[in-house]
Amino acid sequence: MIEILKYILPALVVVLGVWLIQHSMLRQEEKKRKFELQRESKKTISPIRMRAYERLSLLLERTEPEAMLKEMMDDPGWVNKSVMDVQRELLQRIRMEFDHNMSQQVYISDEVWQKIMVARDEMAAFVNQMAIQLKPGSSALDYMKVLIQAYHMNGDTPHEIALQDLKNEARQLL
Repeated sequence: MIEILKYILPALVVVLGVWLIQHSMLRQEEKKRKFELQRESKKTISPIRMRAYERLSLLLERTEPEAMLKEMMDDPGWVNKSVMDVQRELLQRIRMEFDHNMSQQVYISDEVWQKIMVARDEMAAFVNQMAIQLKPGSSALDYMKVLIQAYHMNGDTPHEIALQDLKNEARQLL
């Protein structure tokens, strides 16, 4: 019996040692595979995410009053528009820009997306509030002047805050 233990015990130690080494090697190989998959995924996802950051920053820039009004003024008929027409067109532009870029939210953090949504909602409320403050019969030009002046008097706007957070998050990706 002791003779058998002399052979079995070393054999068990060898088998256990081989098993531990194989198990360790398999775990390392699995970690290496996961790392390679993540690296390949980042190569694919990073450019897509960067384009999302670019599109969302452009969205924020396009939905600021000056940018929207400048684009509106390219239409020669803007002079004949009423305050309500300009207000409606601004709200439509805001809605269209955000609807067009809605899918980009999957590439950014929830916090930044929320700030972008706040910027959208605040801009729509601002456009409405400025229209209400005007006297009846005011011209589109009066409305445009009031929008631009009031917008710049607000300090850090929701658009600027969202844009700064968007830039910060994009920098972390780099």
